[in-house]
Amino acid sequence: MSNPLAGWTDELARARLHFVTGKGGTGKTTLAASLGLALARGGRRVLLIEVEGRQGFAQLFDTEPLPYAEQRLASAPGGGELRALHIDVEAALLEYFEMFYNLGFAGRTLRRMGAIEFATTLAPGLRDVLLTGKIKECVGRTESDGRHTYDAVVVDAPPTGRVVKFLDVTKALTDLARTGPIRAQAEGVVRLLHSGETVVHLVTLLEEMPVRETLDAVAELDGADLRPGAVLVNRVRPPRLPARSLTAAADGRVDASRVRSGLEAAGLDLSEATVDALVEETVEHAIRIAAEQRAREQLSEADLPTLELPDLTDGVDVAALYDIAESLAEQGVQ
Repeated sequence: MSNPLAGWTDELARARLHFVTGKGGTGKTTLAASLGLALARGGRRVLLIEVEGRQGFAQLFDTEPLPYAEQRLASAPGGGELRALHIDVEAALLEYFEMFYNLGFAGRTLRRMGAIEFATTLAPGLRDVLLTGKIKECVGRTESDGRHTYDAVVVDAPPTGRVVKFLDVTKALTDLARTGPIRAQAEGVVRLLHSGETVVHLVTLLEEMPVRETLDAVAELDGADLRPGAVLVNRVRPPRLPARSLTAAADGRVDASRVRSGLEAAGLDLSEATVDALVEETVEHAIRIAAEQRAREQLSEADLPTLELPDLTDGVDVAALYDIAESLAEQGVQ
């Protein structure tokens, strides 16, 4: 079994499209936002994209709900800029009608008739083609001087259980016409998603279920010829016990008399009930640390770059996003 790679690799640094996925509750939206801030450091321009309609970025940055338009969200150290886009499926389909079929007015009429909902229900793959197609347009857009509008694009992707279906546009193409502008656009999406420009990062906790789902997702990504990026281990808490004491404590072997003596030597005269409670907490802490170590060993099976982010005891606000971004940058994110 090989050990996980440390930090951000040169291969990841060359990617321009970063999908962030993870089991629900692991903090993938928080880490997607923080990754965007980290990548925007040093004067770069980064776009955050969300596709699930939850307005997660607006909540994190305490702003009004995002429209279907790219707008400035935050600045990054060194003059960088973070923008955000909430992709609405209906608006994306109307945009396609106008761009490829010159049907701007007709598209609005179709919306009033409910035909757009009918179309995406009839061809379920169309929804993901529309979403990923808009993402592709943002990644490939250039300015008048030929430079890309965005140095990087970060997408808060669906959870691990749905991410491969979302990204595997090749299968979605079977639901669409064999020719035509939308199909041609979808084929361009396939090329981008399977290229070296795209990586899929996986957010996890050091817990059994998220770790297992992460490993399953890595196998699915490999099977679909999509490129896993880094494993982002969230909410990591530091061990409070020396390594030599961990095994014994996890087995419940904590000498209460020695604990009491140590406390008395430090000038703390605590009741027997309080000392017993401290011993119980010590055992629980040791059991958790031992379980987390086993989770790390399991994650090493993925053989992917692994970055660890600290547990934020005071919750997540805008300042916390910058703190996480700083931690990512210290581990090589650029």
